[in-house]
Amino acid sequence: MTEPLWTIWWVWLAGALVMAIAEMLLPGFVFLGFALGAAVTGLLLLVPGLSVSLPVLLLIFAALSLAAWLILRRYFALPKGQVKVFREDIND
Repeated sequence: MTEPLWTIWWVWLAGALVMAIAEMLLPGFVFLGFALGAAVTGLLLLVPGLSVSLPVLLLIFAALSLAAWLILRRYFALPKGQVKVFREDIND
């Protein structure tokens, strides 16, 4: 009997890699938190004897992704009330 696809650690790490590539190619700051959440979830599946159902695994992924996004936002966002202003245009 084969194990379900969502319980294989390298599937989560491959998904993290795809989301990290999407973060580099698409504008925004969305996929990096999901990529970190998927990577940590994949690493958690490497723990011997860990057997987790799909709903629990998705809950772990969601919680880790949210925590990663909040941490990234705290460290890389502009200070509150500050607006980024561009004085020069690359076409000038």
